[in-house]
Amino acid sequence: MVKSGDNVAVHYKGTLTDGTVFDSSEGREPLEFQVGSGMVIAGFDSGVTGMAIGEKKTVHIPVDEAYGPASDEMIFTFNRLDIPADIPLEIGGTLNMHNGQQSMPVIVREVTATKVILDGNHPLAGQDLIFEIELVSVN
Repeated sequence: MVKSGDNVAVHYKGTLTDGTVFDSSEGREPLEFQVGSGMVIAGFDSGVTGMAIGEKKTVHIPVDEAYGPASDEMIFTFNRLDIPADIPLEIGGTLNMHNGQQSMPVIVREVTATKVILDGNHPLAGQDLIFEIELVSVN
């Protein structure tokens, strides 16, 4: 049975509550991580705890145990003229925003003639998640 501190390998499929698949290990090596180390979201960690090798289960992870709620503080509005013309501003596209010390990925949410709205929330923030998990190994 998996416990905190174990190194595990799992195959998984992650979906939103509407059934949209956002990630899967299908066709790839299993995901390897140490349980309880913070390498994965809290709900995924607790979901594998207690599993046995070969076991499959579906785990429903609420927002607070996933990527947390979306934060208005992570939405940034810029004057369109302050963004260089050579930077691609495609809605849904990802850019890296720099503050001089750190870089943060942001998603382009809106572009008008006068403003650009960028979202620094994790793309899955504010979402309840569902994972189908299969435990492959425990070390």
